[in-house]
Formats: sequence, structure tokens, C-alpha cells
Amino acid sequence: MIVQKLIGELGPWLWWIVGLLLLGLEVLAPGTFFLWFGLSALVVGTLAIFVEMAWQVEIVLFGVLSLASLLVGRRLMRDTGKGEGDPGLNRRGARLVGQTHRLREAMTDGAGRLVIDDSVWRVRGGDYPVGTLVRITEVDGSTLVVEPVEAP
Repeated sequence: MIVQKLIGELGPWLWWIVGLLLLGLEVLAPGTFFLWFGLSALVVGTLAIFVEMAWQVEIVLFGVLSLASLLVGRRLMRDTGKGEGDPGLNRRGARLVGQTHRLREAMTDGAGRLVIDDSVWRVRGGDYPVGTLVRITEVDGSTLVVEPVEAP
């Protein structure tokens, strides 16, 4: 039988070769599926170096480890993938909603400019003097809509 001959000639190193091939296949076709089989093959190869086992036992051990690692791995991947991500990732202005800042320039005719970090934003709201603490309530295109936190 070919399997018996391969295992007889290569011994535990066959499992290392299979494991590395499966890990390489995971790199080519990512999806964390072949990863678990590759790790199982490496574990069986390591055990086979230290413990003398029949080839049938090695194959059964590989099947059991593969199934167990696949189930555990799927559960781990499912739990880590629950994050919704950042809803304001590509909407920079949306990240600013709710923040408060002091006006460095007076707002006249309901419009003005607000410096946030290293950016200058157009703002819309009422007429507020310099130093007024304003809260950003919404974003209209590239203009921030503000309202005073404290009376002007």
C-alpha cells in the first residue's frame, strides 16, 4: 500500500511535509480552513517523533485533531469577527459629532470656521463670539452644524 510505504520511508517527517504543504495552501487560498489541518499534521508529526505509533493510529489521530481544531478554530474566528468596525471610518466629519470645541473666530451671519486639531472646518449655526464653547450636532457635506453649549 502506498500510504504504508510512504509512512515507512519518511516516518514522522511525512506529517511535517503534509502540514507545511497545507499551511502553504492556506496562504494561497486564505480562509482559515487549511490552517487547522496543517497544524494538526504538524502536531501528529511531532508526536510521531517521540512516540512510536502505527500508521493507522497516526491517521486516526490526525482526523481527530483536525476535526477538533477545525471546530475550535471556527468558534474562535466567529467570536473575533463580531466587531462592527468603525462606522465613521471614511466619514471624517461624522467622527466629530458630539464633540465640543471653543471658537477661535467669531461666527457671523450663521457661518464661520472652526479649527480642530490641524484642520479648519466650515461651521454653520448662529452668531457666536470668540471663545464660545460649541457642540457639533451634525455634518452637512463638509460643513459642521454647531450649537452653543454655554450661552454666548
